[in-house]
Amino acid sequence: MANAIQIQSFEAELSVPELASKEGGPETFRGVFIRAPGILEVGPEVQVLAECPVPSNKVLASRAEVEDQEEKLSEKKVIVAVRQGNLLGTAFHPELTADTRWHSYFFKMSSGVAEGASSSIVAVGGEVLSLSRQPIIDLPIFQ
Repeated sequence: MANAIQIQSFEAELSVPELASKEGGPETFRGVFIRAPGILEVGPEVQVLAECPVPSNKVLASRAEVEDQEEKLSEKKVIVAVRQGNLLGTAFHPELTADTRWHSYFFKMSSGVAEGASSSIVAVGGEVLSLSRQPIIDLPIFQ
């Protein structure tokens, strides 16, 4: 993994089809990245849950990417969420948003809770909201 410095913190919309299929809600998640590590390679038993597109001049190349650089020039992505068995890793901070799906997903996968109903409901200002009605609250990102 590679770590960024504080001034490179950012927010990005991430495509999260696995999370949406298990927990409901939108197909995207607003990731808050603070000195975020990037996952450059994964093994065959690791499931990639989210990737973040980045400009090609910002990507740190792994050995495999250097070898396949010609194929990967069109679209560069860094892996930002992975799962292997009951282990979950994210390069972003899901606790900094009102979207509780990552927490629910982790709880279910780590404790063996059935994959039935989602517990992705939050209370905001005393009012219970489902994910489809959650307000987007901007967080300050200092550069």
